[in-house]
Amino acid sequence: MKYLESPLVENEWNHENTTLFKCKEANEYYMYEKPLKGIRVLDVSRVLAGPFCTMILGDLGAEVIKVEEPLKGDDTRSWGPPFIDGEAAYYLSVNRNKKSITVNLKHPDGLKIIYGLAEKSDVFIENFRPGVAERLKIDYETISKINPKIIYCSISGFGQTGPYKDYPAYDLLIQAMSGFMSITGEEGRPPVRIGVALFDIGAAMYAAIAIIAALYRRDRTGVGERIDISLLDTGVSWLTYMAMNYFATGINPKRMGSAHPSIVPYQCFQDRDGKWFALAVGNDEIWKRMCKAIGREDLMNDKRYATNPDRVRNRNELLEELDKIFKSNSRDYWIKIFMENEVPCAPVNEVSEILSDPQTLHREMVVEVDHPKIGRLKQLGIPIKYAKTTLKVEHPPPMLGQHTEEVLMNLLGYKKEEILELKKRGVI
Repeated sequence: MKYLESPLVENEWNHENTTLFKCKEANEYYMYEKPLKGIRVLDVSRVLAGPFCTMILGDLGAEVIKVEEPLKGDDTRSWGPPFIDGEAAYYLSVNRNKKSITVNLKHPDGLKIIYGLAEKSDVFIENFRPGVAERLKIDYETISKINPKIIYCSISGFGQTGPYKDYPAYDLLIQAMSGFMSITGEEGRPPVRIGVALFDIGAAMYAAIAIIAALYRRDRTGVGERIDISLLDTGVSWLTYMAMNYFATGINPKRMGSAHPSIVPYQCFQDRDGKWFALAVGNDEIWKRMCKAIGREDLMNDKRYATNPDRVRNRNELLEELDKIFKSNSRDYWIKIFMENEVPCAPVNEVSEILSDPQTLHREMVVEVDHPKIGRLKQLGIPIKYAKTTLKVEHPPPMLGQHTEEVLMNLLGYKKEEILELKKRGVI
């Protein structure tokens, strides 16, 4: 087996963490490994931020060992309805490509298992409230003594330091505190929560980036790391140009619905049937094309709307005129003529529409995997695409404790009779 140096291939075969390519120029197979093959992640996190992070790492080829409470498991196993054959849809959404073991973290023999696995792992991740890991004796100081090269990542609402570090945190609270709810929704209406747990997911992505960077540095230096990721830090960092607008003016940004503070027209409009579509006129050339497409070159030549700053200054008058125009015909009609004239636009899709969209399907963003209880289970695909490595959903979200015996026997050398005894005593 050789490592491929040329992308000239005629077919490929994917198995586990390795993609094999057959070279056009020689009847030989060449191998590309998934980027994180050989990395082991010990995951004692639960709910969303930690599990989403470790799902990313698992998708990239890491071996993720998910530690769950015996009998109960991750909280999200009971979050429903909806359920699919008794399995919570929430849990199924963020736990693929992992192994599940059950360990009682409060039992001395349970800690012995965790310490043994930590010694054999590259990454340790937890998302307890600050102080809980210390009480459980799985904090960074303890784990790093066992494995000095460990990359230890903590995800929490407010971080491991600061006056708010002990506050309870849910994504709703972070959306509120971070300022995002003050700029989301329509003027004069109540604050609106973004439809998913935005900052749990954002913090998970920052955590994955930080872990991979720390692994890269560890390969060069041999030094481990402690990572501290905060949902609030994530929210503040995502304010981006809204924060800079405040720095520039001293004026708080306002809720503008789907509109943009610095670009007009750049928002959603309604057609004659009440359906919505988004229109993004990002520069003056697009503005001219839009005016020609809708047969209103008079708007293009109107000095009030000639440039984007003009349109921003005269936003209300222009939007009133465009609303009348767009309510004269159907969404499909407007999208068709905009597409023909290279004017960026899109329908406001229902979830069902985007999950059956030809682009979504072409990019394999909806896939199926065999689940031991459910059978064929739909999953969202992996958004990372490599030219030389195929990333696939290899393993379904595991059943509770599905891999406990396998992990204890293969990694820690436990015998079957020892495992049975641990079960009797409530350790696993």
